[in-house]
Amino acid sequence: MTSQDTPLSVSPRRGLLLVMTGASGVGKGTLRERWLAGQDVFYSTSWTTREARPGERDGVDYVFVTPDAFETKAQADGFLEHAAFVGNRYGTPIEPIEAALSRGQDVILEIEVEGAMQVKGRMGDEAILIFIMPPSLSELRRRLEGRATETPERIEKRLARAREEIREAHEFRYVVVNDDLDRALGELHAIQRAERARQLPENEWTEADREARVQADALRSYTLTDTDLDRIGNG
Repeated sequence: MTSQDTPLSVSPRRGLLLVMTGASGVGKGTLRERWLAGQDVFYSTSWTTREARPGERDGVDYVFVTPDAFETKAQADGFLEHAAFVGNRYGTPIEPIEAALSRGQDVILEIEVEGAMQVKGRMGDEAILIFIMPPSLSELRRRLEGRATETPERIEKRLARAREEIREAHEFRYVVVNDDLDRALGELHAIQRAERARQLPENEWTEADREARVQADALRSYTLTDTDLDRIGNG
């Protein structure tokens, strides 16, 4: 076979790095499970030093580690991001994420807001940040209290943190309000499809791609006014 006969190798499309975050109790876990169902995506399992909640599985929901093990990996620069939240540490291992992106697989991260900002700082525009917004703080309080896994003091800390995070919503590319699970799920799928379309010339977009772009553009964080954020944060 001559060099002219050698087939050209085509590099796979680089995967999307989709970073989902939001306040504790906003429903990220449920949304993430339904979003990923049936998709060939890579879900990065975060490390954490907190204790497992009832029903959580080690290696599936989180990798539960000791503070010493976490610190060792952090010192070795083994995390894409890591942060402390309400007395516990959380981190995203970097090696499996880069491997998945390089082979063209979309990556979903479900992490805390501080960690999402670190990913944005490190990965730039490649990080597609999606903020899951509660309908109001009073609804978030109801969900946290109904979960019955936290003390009243810790719930108050989480609500105070959530109020601060809501004010930072403009730092994210997209905002999805989780007041209706099916609608929020549809919006996540639209965002993912729209971002995939951005990797192609516009003349190659399908009608479904164009519809997804219109829907996703309506979810851009700049569409929310400061009045909108105040209403949610004080509601």
